[in-house]
Amino acid sequence: MFANVGWGEMLLLVVIGLVILGPERLPGAIRWTSSTLRQARDYISGATSQLRDDLGPEFEDFRQPLSELQKLRGMTPRAALTKHLLDGDDSWIGEAFQAPGAEKPHSAPPPQPAPPRSEPLPPGTPAPFDADAT
Repeated sequence: MFANVGWGEMLLLVVIGLVILGPERLPGAIRWTSSTLRQARDYISGATSQLRDDLGPEFEDFRQPLSELQKLRGMTPRAALTKHLLDGDDSWIGEAFQAPGAEKPHSAPPPQPAPPRSEPLPPGTPAPFDADAT
């Protein structure tokens, strides 16, 4: 729960607590917070062990989907899709979807030049109409 809190953050919390609570009440507040956290941790570990005892081997069946979810958290979207939808075969994905810096199976065609831009229409001229496009 507090794995990401470093010493700098702890010092900042103590200074803020010292300013807000004062030097008389700060030690009591620290004791109360630590005992409450310890008690909550004991309750949670007791509930886990009770579930493990009550469910027996079925408890591991409940944990398996959680471990699968942990594996999925580290996957990229492309890896997840190819694993679950394509059974890991991503050979049909073209060069356009290759990761930057990845080797390409064959060379890409040279880029086509952009079509020439036409001059803007003079004011008052109606825009061209293409019946096939509408």
